[in-house]
Amino acid sequence: MDFDTVIHGGTIATASEIYEGDIGIKDGRIAAVAERLPGGGRRIDAGGRIVMPGGIEAHAHIAQESSSGVMTADDYLTGSVSAAFGGNSSFIPFAAQHRGQSVDEVIATYGARAARSVIDYSWHLIISDPQPEVLEDQLPRAFASGITSYKVFMTYDLMNLGDGGMLDILTVAREHGAVTMVHAENNDMVKWMNRQLAAKGLTAPKYHAISRPELAEEEAINRAIQLAKLVDAPLFIVHVSTAGGAAIVQREKLAGAKLYAETCPQYLALTRDDLDRPGMEGARYICSPPLRDHATQDALWRHIASGTFESVSSDHAPYRADQSGKFLNGFDVPYPKIANGMPGIAARLPWLFSEGVAKGRITLEQFVALSSTNAAKTFGCDRKGRIAPGMDADIAIWNPETRRKVTLADQHDNMDYTPFEGLELTGVPEIVMTRGETIVAHGELKAAEGQGRFVARKPVDLRGRGGWQAKEFDPAQNFGAELR
Repeated sequence: MDFDTVIHGGTIATASEIYEGDIGIKDGRIAAVAERLPGGGRRIDAGGRIVMPGGIEAHAHIAQESSSGVMTADDYLTGSVSAAFGGNSSFIPFAAQHRGQSVDEVIATYGARAARSVIDYSWHLIISDPQPEVLEDQLPRAFASGITSYKVFMTYDLMNLGDGGMLDILTVAREHGAVTMVHAENNDMVKWMNRQLAAKGLTAPKYHAISRPELAEEEAINRAIQLAKLVDAPLFIVHVSTAGGAAIVQREKLAGAKLYAETCPQYLALTRDDLDRPGMEGARYICSPPLRDHATQDALWRHIASGTFESVSSDHAPYRADQSGKFLNGFDVPYPKIANGMPGIAARLPWLFSEGVAKGRITLEQFVALSSTNAAKTFGCDRKGRIAPGMDADIAIWNPETRRKVTLADQHDNMDYTPFEGLELTGVPEIVMTRGETIVAHGELKAAEGQGRFVARKPVDLRGRGGWQAKEFDPAQNFGAELR
């Protein structure tokens, strides 16, 4: 075969095995994987390097307004460039429906914004206004177009659907093979804590850490899972930040729930002490759920190693530390008026490789699964996330020995800080490819604005997920009633 590109002499890493070999690429697809491949219009020497699937960032906020009207600092050009420098060849940011918007309007808006992306993309829809026309018409049409995941919130007054609204979304998702993602925190617990702190004048950024208790996450995770089990719908818990929350996920997976979950680097690298920095510097570390402590970090690492989480995602929420972002409401304001979130899309994989693989916490195969393969399976990217003939040639070539410190300049985003500044890393992606086209090579951007393509995704992969049959939906036990 006459290959367009041959990557030769590298160590190929997949989610299941590691071996020496060559990869032949033709027309943007992997055409062959073999011990030795001759030819190729271009030959890339991967000697001493690891060749793996390009990362799939499945949790990022790009060119997205928050419910309070704050726009993220990264658009689809800067956000995708930052993702590419971090070893990602595709991503799935959120497309947010706010109250009064139709899903059709949301998709059209984000389609125009995403036209600048340098990597392939799709969206998770955020649903905050599930009117009958949304549930009965707009969401099914979005699913038919290849948008097969929706996100809902159990907190924030302008986003919280309540339990009944969640059941409606979960039911629609189940009927169409979509997966529902959930931000799980008990809204009333958080609001009650905010009132207690405000009454005592405790409003500095550090108090954000205790305003959203661990119990608020754990209760909401448990409740979300029970709601999903009632209607036997697949559920994905985003940004798990507590040991208790992770334990609930682990328990319910073993019980057969159609359940998926993730955690994020910030919960593994940072602690609540980072919120207690001089002046308002701690505001840079405000995210929700909040940063926890070292004991929690240790527990989360154990859950990563044991398979509780499908992925470690960035939750990239880039709000600059100025009046366009964190301090939209002013510089001397109580913590609830400071924008929630921090950047991390470029740091996610280098940090996870360094702290996970290089330090022996996880295997290289687990890294590939956590960074790419599991996201492809869960979110229906059926031509991505694996190195095999027929797959998109989305490939990252890593130098596992290179050492560097995290700097803002290395993030290539539109931010004025990185929360990972100064952390020492071992291992960096040197070459990143999307559909066989090099987008980053040795610290230089090679991609053109707008070369990314929309990825129409398949239904969630439920193989090995037994599900849950509530007695009340079993006609043999509920007087013959057919409720499904």
